[in-house]
Amino acid sequence: MLKNLVLVALRNLKRDKWYSLLNIIGLAIGISFSLLLIFYIIDELSYDRYNEKADRIYRVNAYVKEPDKDTMRWAITPFPMGAALNKDYPEVEEAVRFVGAGGGNDIMYKNGDQRLYENKVFFVDSNIFKVFTHKFIEGSPQTALVAPNSMVLTQSVAEKFFGRNKSYVGKTLENINGDVYKVTAVIKDVPKNSHLLFNILISRSSLPADFANNWGGFGFYTYVLLKPNTSAASFEKKLLPVYDKYLASIFAQFNIKMRFGIIPVTAIHLHADTDNEPEELGSMSYIYIFAAVAFFMLLIACINYMNITTARSARRAKEIGIRKVAGSTQKQLVAQFLVESIVTACFALLLSIGIIALLLPAFNTISGKFISFATLLQPKTLWIMLGVAAFTGLAGGSYPAFYLSKFNPVNILKGSLSKASGNVTLRRVLVVVQFSIAMIMLICTWVVYGQLKYLRNKDLGFNKAQVMNLRINGPNMRSKITAFTNEMRNMPQVLSVSTAQAVPGQNINLQLFSVQSKNGFVEQGVNNYAIDENYINTLGMKMAKGRNFTGLSDTLRSIIVNEKMTQQFGWGNDAVGKRVKFAGDTSGYYAEVIGVVKDFNQQSLYNPIAPLILFYQPVSNSVQLKLNAQNITPVVKLIESTWKKIFPDIVFQYTFLDQDFDSQYAADQKRGKIFTAFSILTIAITCLGLLGLIAFTTQQRRKELSIRKIMGAGVGQIVPLVTRNFIALVGISCLIAFPIAYLFMDKWLKIFPYNTGLSATPFLLSALTVLIITMLTVSFHAIKAATANPVEALRSE
Repeated sequence: MLKNLVLVALRNLKRDKWYSLLNIIGLAIGISFSLLLIFYIIDELSYDRYNEKADRIYRVNAYVKEPDKDTMRWAITPFPMGAALNKDYPEVEEAVRFVGAGGGNDIMYKNGDQRLYENKVFFVDSNIFKVFTHKFIEGSPQTALVAPNSMVLTQSVAEKFFGRNKSYVGKTLENINGDVYKVTAVIKDVPKNSHLLFNILISRSSLPADFANNWGGFGFYTYVLLKPNTSAASFEKKLLPVYDKYLASIFAQFNIKMRFGIIPVTAIHLHADTDNEPEELGSMSYIYIFAAVAFFMLLIACINYMNITTARSARRAKEIGIRKVAGSTQKQLVAQFLVESIVTACFALLLSIGIIALLLPAFNTISGKFISFATLLQPKTLWIMLGVAAFTGLAGGSYPAFYLSKFNPVNILKGSLSKASGNVTLRRVLVVVQFSIAMIMLICTWVVYGQLKYLRNKDLGFNKAQVMNLRINGPNMRSKITAFTNEMRNMPQVLSVSTAQAVPGQNINLQLFSVQSKNGFVEQGVNNYAIDENYINTLGMKMAKGRNFTGLSDTLRSIIVNEKMTQQFGWGNDAVGKRVKFAGDTSGYYAEVIGVVKDFNQQSLYNPIAPLILFYQPVSNSVQLKLNAQNITPVVKLIESTWKKIFPDIVFQYTFLDQDFDSQYAADQKRGKIFTAFSILTIAITCLGLLGLIAFTTQQRRKELSIRKIMGAGVGQIVPLVTRNFIALVGISCLIAFPIAYLFMDKWLKIFPYNTGLSATPFLLSALTVLIITMLTVSFHAIKAATANPVEALRSE
């Protein structure tokens, strides 16, 4: 029975090759790109699940509330937190801490004459491998990080420094400060679907001993492995006394409240809402968006199939009538049409596998993923693909199957085929659904593109163009940095040179200060870092009041603040002369405001501008060069040659400020590109279905159009007869798509403190785009029908 159904399905596909090919291509495109999105979603949902004990691993977060400020949510905790949890809570099986080495900057290591930079280096407790799962190539997880100055390398880093050796254990690496670390183990590279990536781990016992009881300093990622059957909610409630027991003595005097909570390690990537994350986070909202897009693409492909199949029902009418007269039941006919649909979907699936293989490298580049073609061959993935094909086949073929199987054989065999070619209303409804989905996606694409462009081009309060940033780490570098900056000032291609502890886009210190206000001195955490007298000029910042730093005389007592600082503490126009001191300092030392710099975005535009204090420091380890050159390459070579003369032992490495700052939007840029690409594909699939539907519709009306032409109608009169219905359908689609897109995009834009708002432009552009594409598609066939020889259509009459 099944064999016969399949053979009949294959025969029907072969008989109508053009329409069959159109259906297969339409379904293949929908399946291919839906599967790509499904693979993306699966990868996002898989973060940290490779850990064997993932269901029991939690990270401790800190929630800090200062007076008159929103609660700050941090992924970091004080260093002693891990030991305290181990001691005070029997529910904790293990607690492990990570802290970035080098302040999050790249660290240079030496192996003989070889000098290379490495990033993602962490100090970590020796019990890390009791909590997290990592595959060892060499060494023992029990002893690898016990001894001071011991080091674990990932495989790629080990090969980079030592080549493809059989053994790495026992080898050493020396950092720029002269610290020598011994390699005690090598592990496989950390899976990319981890919220915390590292290349090198160094034993926590290598850190200074004064970390042990420092409850006032935050900066450590603390994880706990809870014992089996422990309630995470109950454990989190028991963390409430931690503040009173260990931190109140430090922070209560400043009216700072604090609590600690936990988050499952598997939820961090998509659900964490904390600052100081070690890696770029995902977004659950985008998971929902991409899931909807994948579903809509399949839905549009299925609608295409339904439209073309029902529109061509007259061609199958006599076959159905004869089958019914011969004794076929409605169930048998339904089975026949469903099998045809599933066979079509299977051909489409085979084609889609080839399409995915071709597009996977490009998709990985756009999305930042590392999905391999081998993923398609895994049993889980094969089941997903078969499920998608089955869904497509059943969803696309269900209505045509039930619709066609209900034909009355008597009417059909008498030649009354009007019903067989009918149900125009349904087809129009399906076209409206397609147009509405396509229009919603286009509107969203325009809005997302506009917002991301706005983020890139908004005035940030500083000029990030052609500013090179160089970081110089190492002992006794002050005099060499001075010599280097003096050499740079003598280069005509360098407009300005400065040094600072940080530049916009980098994390900076948040420190507790006692700040003068109209209500006396108040304690509050304020961002701060040190700059020299040239920094404001190099970055093109503007002074609002007072003066800039002038030199060494400003070292101890002078500070510059931003406009937000003056607003926060009610200084108004009297900011100059106001005083600030370190919280808890009883020495009588005060720093005095000498100037106010116009507000600039120290962080990305995802964050509102915060109060900022700038201290004076004549020499810092970060150098900024404002370049004046159309061709950067030769200038970089000149700078490098000077660098090698002054810093012969340090590898020349630089970044540009605009690239560094814009990298904060990398995640949304990737998602925006994915959304744009799939919006275009949605339009393409819609047009593909429309092409087949219009071709058949004009074919059905060929005799009518021919008669009109003979009666004197011109092309200008005939074409509107075919196109006007579709113009009306586009209009109806606008009424559906506009409010849905508005509600969705209005909510999305509110995520950003700085946004473009919603204008009529994306809505009008999207409607116009759909209308133009529809008219081009429809007009092509309408003109073709209007210019055809009427004799050909009427020859049989």
